Amino acid sequence: MNVFRLTGDLSHLAAIIILLLKIWKTRSCAGISGKSQILFALVFTTRYLDLLTSFISLYNTSMKMIYIGCAFATVYLIYMKFKATYDGNHDSFRVEFLVVPVGGLSVLINHDFSLLEILWTFSIYLESVAILPQLFMISKTGEAETITTHYLFCLGLYRTLYLFNWIWRFYFEGFFDMIAIVAGVVQTILYCDFFYLYVTKVLKGKKLSLPA
Repeated sequence: MNVFRLTGDLSHLAAIIILLLKIWKTRSCAGISGKSQILFALVFTTRYLDLLTSFISLYNTSMKMIYIGCAFATVYLIYMKFKATYDGNHDSFRVEFLVVPVGGLSVLINHDFSLLEILWTFSIYLESVAILPQLFMISKTGEAETITTHYLFCLGLYRTLYLFNWIWRFYFEGFFDMIAIVAGVVQTILYCDFFYLYVTKVLKGKKLSLPA
């Protein structure tokens, strides 16, 4: 565990809490992409199947269970409890264009051709693009609530910190995972335009909007 891994995990957890509190307090999931949340639930489910086969630490197990639980809680709030507030018309990204290629890539390029390893690889690839339905939804509506942008910022910050985590582990532990690093770089690049808008607009009290 290093400072980048820890702060990355905390940033990720903060993003999840911000989103859940936003939905619960406003009693609305307006502006939130249910499709992105389903993809994240799929990411955590396929990545943390090792909960059934191994134990690393209490911290590791607790964080994995929190991520899975919160992901499915978010999906429940969007598609069941506050379904009436869900904007399905604007949440129209074709997720099969992400899931199918990612599934094929995970079978072709992985560390070991075993079920758990392929599913782990699938989760890494899928997480790198899971935010696209949310960004697509914002581009269609033309704007995003401030609290939603805080959620996205924490999510992007988490991935950026994890890149530094991989760099730290390479230099100080000799550990190098090309799949995780490339996927992390792709995901961070997807957030670059959002980061710019967040700094130039949201932090100055303006409403965020993406080019339609």
